[in-house]
Amino acid sequence: MRLTFYGATDTVTGSCFLLDTGKLRLLVDCGLFQGRKEIRKRNYEPFPFAPDSINLVLLTHAHIDHSGLLPKLVKHGFRGRILATRCTVELCRVLLPDSGSIQESEVAFKNRKAKRSGQPQLSPIYTEDDAYRCLEYFAPVDYDRTITLADGVDCCFRDAGHILGSALIQVRVAGPAGETKLVFSGDLGNQGKPFVRNPTSVLDADYLVMESTYGDRMHLPSEEAGREALKRAIWNTYNKGGNLLIPAFAVERTQDLIYYIFTLDRNGELPPVDVWLDSPLAVAITRVFGRYPQCFDEETSNLVASGIDPLGAPHLKLARTVEESRALNESPGPNIIIAGSGMCDGGRIRHHLKHNLWRPESTVLFVGYQAEGTLGRYLVEGAQRVRLFGEDIMVKADIVNVNGFSAHADQKMLLEWVAKFQVRPRRIFLVHGEANAVAALQELLGMAGFEAYRPGWQETVILGPGRTVEERLWQVFSGLRTRTEAYLKMHPEPEAYNRVLQKLVALDADLAGGAGDENGRSES
Repeated sequence: MRLTFYGATDTVTGSCFLLDTGKLRLLVDCGLFQGRKEIRKRNYEPFPFAPDSINLVLLTHAHIDHSGLLPKLVKHGFRGRILATRCTVELCRVLLPDSGSIQESEVAFKNRKAKRSGQPQLSPIYTEDDAYRCLEYFAPVDYDRTITLADGVDCCFRDAGHILGSALIQVRVAGPAGETKLVFSGDLGNQGKPFVRNPTSVLDADYLVMESTYGDRMHLPSEEAGREALKRAIWNTYNKGGNLLIPAFAVERTQDLIYYIFTLDRNGELPPVDVWLDSPLAVAITRVFGRYPQCFDEETSNLVASGIDPLGAPHLKLARTVEESRALNESPGPNIIIAGSGMCDGGRIRHHLKHNLWRPESTVLFVGYQAEGTLGRYLVEGAQRVRLFGEDIMVKADIVNVNGFSAHADQKMLLEWVAKFQVRPRRIFLVHGEANAVAALQELLGMAGFEAYRPGWQETVILGPGRTVEERLWQVFSGLRTRTEAYLKMHPEPEAYNRVLQKLVALDADLAGGAGDENGRSES
């Protein structure tokens, strides 16, 4: 089998992995590149493979850096199915046409400038109509159900706990020498987030393609401290009389913020301030959340069951029209304005930044990852001046960055998730991370006994055959024996120790007859 990395290498975005099993050509994700200009240019280049040669797409979740080039894939010849969880399908029905509309608007703006200077006209990556055509190829699947893709090839979507509907995907390929199990982590979620459950543990894999976005850091402060930072930013800005701007991704982050503000109000901790959701996209996504309460975690489900709407934040006002959004630019505050995009590279937040960055009474609160090369990253790193809509804007507002709200697992959580494998991956391919994050996680995984590798962009690796059933049993047994012996040494009870040890020795002898060399040890 061959696995080629067509995205998310040496960068966080552009997720796209081609698995050629010999029977099927599977694409896992097909996402938009975001961030630096040289990275974004890849979106306009032809696919480095023939779209009509792809049999199926397995989509981990709806975020645009994972799904955003699917309309381009269909536009250029793909005619297979796109498998995704039901909630992901519904989110893509909102996100992809919006992305197409953005492509058209951006190109129209650039073409007006190009025409004046005599430059050639550009074409959008895809249009809103292309996105709607792409949606015809989506096929919804359920969590935890094995889906046959071809003879000897199946997959299973498990909850990744990142956003509503997000999945990690297990692919099993059976062959004459045994079966090979691959796991694509997608984006693994943070612990204890509203709405979503914690990531599912996986016990068995031969190869793991794993995200490393926060591979070099922990979420400090914690989520609880993050909620306190949100409350503090709200009150500080209210007392200054300015506007609190929160750049937020339309999916999950916006809904989390509404939930936390709702909680502050329930506890009597919110000042008398209007909360504006200035994002038609986020409004539509919030409606999708409301239609899928069965995907909520236990805490949120209990609220819904008791008749409480966790998305019914107090004082919440919707800026649906451009006129309503512009009116906010004329308001000195105090207001809380939640708007996209989350990295400030597009959307209505840029207009609010233009009208508030120069005001010391205002605050910009970042609650999500800011990719290299984005306006959000420049502000977080202390830029004193930025350029917006052809104007130089001084940065006088308070800039606050809180990591506790991240929807990604941090370094500690990633390591804990990998440690739960009972049959350890032979190789871990680290993706979705900047160079420092990948290098840090690679080093820690190596210290823990894993072989971790950083693939290059468009690199192809050959995947050897998977383990036999006996080899898998042996590895499970070895891990069990190690943990049992460690436990018994910490809790010395001679009779129990001898009894368990005798059973382990007997099991060792049984396994030795069917797996590995003459000493009962498999090569793996």
